[in-house]
Order: sequence, then structure tokens, then C-alpha cells
Amino acid sequence: MAEHESQKVMTNLITFLSSLLQRVAESNDLNSQFQTQKISVFHGLTPPTISIQSYLQRIFKYANCSPSCYIVAYVYLDRFAQKQPSLPINSYNVHRLLITSVMLAAKFMDDMYYNNAYYAKVGGISTKEMNFLEVDFLFGLGFHLNVTPTTFHTYCSHLQREMLLLQPPLDAADSSLSLGKSLRLHLCFNEDESTSHQKQQLAV
Repeated sequence: MAEHESQKVMTNLITFLSSLLQRVAESNDLNSQFQTQKISVFHGLTPPTISIQSYLQRIFKYANCSPSCYIVAYVYLDRFAQKQPSLPINSYNVHRLLITSVMLAAKFMDDMYYNNAYYAKVGGISTKEMNFLEVDFLFGLGFHLNVTPTTFHTYCSHLQREMLLLQPPLDAADSSLSLGKSLRLHLCFNEDESTSHQKQQLAV
């Protein structure tokens, strides 16, 4: 029974996180027509044919990392986006950013984890490329890997709001569930872990 519940939680987590990343990537794809975006080691020549959700499901199937790793990976992606505004998440880089962030989260959070070569196979890239991605991501984060309990629960709460977005509102007149309000594409939180966490709209 507990295993069934855990599987359900992971299925929901993958659905909500992939939905959020999909919307952010699509929005940044559109903005690339009007804003110059830097090309990085995370960019592919073309967007991968595998969807973000299917890619996350593949990572979940083979990586065997704890559920909390996916929340921490979400935090890392957000920090990267805030620290590297000229490298917004889009359909050309989201998959490589995702596999790198999950790998680093597993290394930071879990007692046991697979090596870079294994994650490279899971992500469909070479070990050499995986190593480069890891180093670039760490420098992009400024090696800021620690995630406080407050930050962790803040991002969990945002994914719960993503759940409300994906489900039909009970009352269209209820402003707290207004689709227009929800679609402001919050991937970011402006982190100030010494004081409080204030939501900040992702500049896309």
C-alpha cells in the first residue's frame, strides 16, 4: 500500500514538474525571437524528440534517486535560471539541464547514487559531455547546492499550485484559482534564506 502511494506521488510530481518546465521552455522559445539568448554547452542543435515528461519518467525509472532529489533539482534549475539570465530554459537546453540537475541533487542528497557514466547513458549523452555539463552547471550555480528545509517546502508548495493549474477549477469565478492569475509562469523564487522567501515571476 505504501509502495503504491509512493508511486502515485512520483507520478504526480513528474507530471507537475514537467508541465511547469514545458510552459517555461515554450515561452522562452517564443521570446528568443525578440531577445538574444546565449548558446551554451547545454544546447542541442535541435530540440530532442522525447518530451520533457517522458524524459523525466526515464530518469525516474533508471536513476533510482529519492523523491526529494526531484524537488532539489527543481531548486537548482531555478537558481541556475536566476544566476544565468542570458541562458533561459528553453526546448534546446531543458533536457540537458534536467539530467544534470537531477544527478547533482542525487549526489548531494542521497547516500548512494550512480556515477556520471551511468547518468550519461540514462540521459542519452556521452560521459565526456556529462562531465562538462556537471562542471558548467556547478559554476553556473556558483556552487550553491545547499537547500534549507524552508526552501524545500516553498518549492513543494509551488508544485502543489501547479497541480491546481492542471486541474479544472471548481469555480471559475474564484480568483484564487483564476487561470489567468496562475499562468504568470512562476518558476522563480527570489531566495533570501536568511530572511524570507518572496515569489518572483520568471523573466522569460
